Amino acid sequence: MKFFVDTADIDAIRELAELGMVDGVTTNPSLILKSGRDILETTKEICDLVEGPVSAEVVAIEFDQMLKEGKHLATIAPNVCVKVPLTWAGLRVCKILSQEGTKVNVTLCFSANQAILAAKAGASFISPFIGRLDDINVDGMDLIRDIREIYDNYDFETEILAASIRSANHMKDAALIGADVATAPPKVIHDMIKHPLTQSGLDQFVKDASEAKIKIV
Repeated sequence: MKFFVDTADIDAIRELAELGMVDGVTTNPSLILKSGRDILETTKEICDLVEGPVSAEVVAIEFDQMLKEGKHLATIAPNVCVKVPLTWAGLRVCKILSQEGTKVNVTLCFSANQAILAAKAGASFISPFIGRLDDINVDGMDLIRDIREIYDNYDFETEILAASIRSANHMKDAALIGADVATAPPKVIHDMIKHPLTQSGLDQFVKDASEAKIKIV
């Protein structure tokens, strides 16, 4: 499973990239707002930092302006993946940009039917939102499961990008189901390494090494 980092924090992306934990990046208007920086400048810097797809989201909701924004975002760098909402206007833009060779990430997916439409429109990625479904007492992983089965049934090339990841358990479950990609905040990726037995075992090793006066170099 590929790891995308869901952030516009350059330092956080750089740190994880150096560890080999970044296959791509996803951003959205909310993350750009949090960074306090210009969307075009930030996107270009991220694209220079990672080799994989960098999702940059349009802000328009009407077709003509959305298409204009999408085309402009695509000029920032070769690895820009234009992010559009799962609306009819968004799917129209997806179809055009995909035919022109631009990767498109269709976001705000909450049903298998929506995912089918995105695949038919040529989306490179479909982003089902796990956490937001969990928030309304619907198991978000069931949606990942349904999309995986449907896409496998028909050999759709669209990659399932598990989004709205809230925990390390979400990462594990998405991997077990077979999501192609999971995009998560840096904190969630860092949390994946944590286990109380790892820490207690390390503490014991350190204690024993100190008592034995062990020195390697």
